[in-house]
Amino acid sequence: MENELTTIREALKKNREQLLSRSNVVATGVGYKLTAGKKTPTLSMVCSVSKKVATSQLSGSDLVPAILDGIPTDVIETGIVRALQSTTDKYRPAPGGVSIGHRDITAGTLGCLVQKDGQIFILSNNHVLANSNQAERGDPILQPGPHDGGIYPDDQIATLEDFIPINITGLPSDCKIANGTANILNKLAKLLGSGSRIQAIRKQEEENLVDAAIARPLNPGDVTKEILQIGAINGTAVADLGTAVKKSGRTTGLTTGIIEQVDVTVNVQYGAGQIATFTDQLMAGAMSQGGDSGSAVLDDENRLVGLLFAGSDTSTIINRIENVFSALGVSVLNNGS
Repeated sequence: MENELTTIREALKKNREQLLSRSNVVATGVGYKLTAGKKTPTLSMVCSVSKKVATSQLSGSDLVPAILDGIPTDVIETGIVRALQSTTDKYRPAPGGVSIGHRDITAGTLGCLVQKDGQIFILSNNHVLANSNQAERGDPILQPGPHDGGIYPDDQIATLEDFIPINITGLPSDCKIANGTANILNKLAKLLGSGSRIQAIRKQEEENLVDAAIARPLNPGDVTKEILQIGAINGTAVADLGTAVKKSGRTTGLTTGIIEQVDVTVNVQYGAGQIATFTDQLMAGAMSQGGDSGSAVLDDENRLVGLLFAGSDTSTIINRIENVFSALGVSVLNNGS
């Protein structure tokens, strides 16, 4: 193994300059060859390309030979390699994983791009793009979000297109009889010297599946299909117990985890006295913090499996992507789209 590695390193050193001169090649290295996306035990000279194209579209001088100096090669798509910026900076084009938010919130995360009726949209959470049900279609979306210095109109990147309302319990009641009764009881309590007060509460029985919204970019060129530190999405998949997942978020960047629970029903706080119950959720470990809401969650094959929206010090709660797509009527924006 050690002799083989030394041989390949020497061969790469000899050939790396001519490999880097080929179209789309952005990096060379030594690694295990991938077959159908799976790692094999075969060591190879790996050429990373900005975008894979059909062999028929490349000239002979740009083709990476299958064997070079008797050593197998491999070609993987990584996208363009850029110097990394802070996730809270302004990006144009903006990738998934960076700061974004409705004009009236602090900041969340741009999840990824999706499509609907042939149009491109930004996917994130309702509470990131629609201010927890308080926004209206056409409201400005800023990148970076307001907490990270985004200002209107200079940093507007999109307008709110659609969101799935969140059914929240614990909201003040709009019933005049209930509110009137509460006022009378509160006055009596004050006369009796009690410091306690009551409030009529509107109870909503509906449970939630998703915290999701989409925004329409002002200019399609202002956004990109890639996700910061992850790359392009490779379709979708259904996550299950034990699925390895990753996300790129505004606060904690690239983190990984494991789906530890499925079929999760969870009560999520949306402010003082405001609780929303979500069903059919995924739970991973501590792979997020505040500001990561809206992050796209992918498996180890870069397939989209969920939309991160909540968590605690030890857990991360994720909407199933199939529920998100069904609710919003969108689909994944693949490499070829």
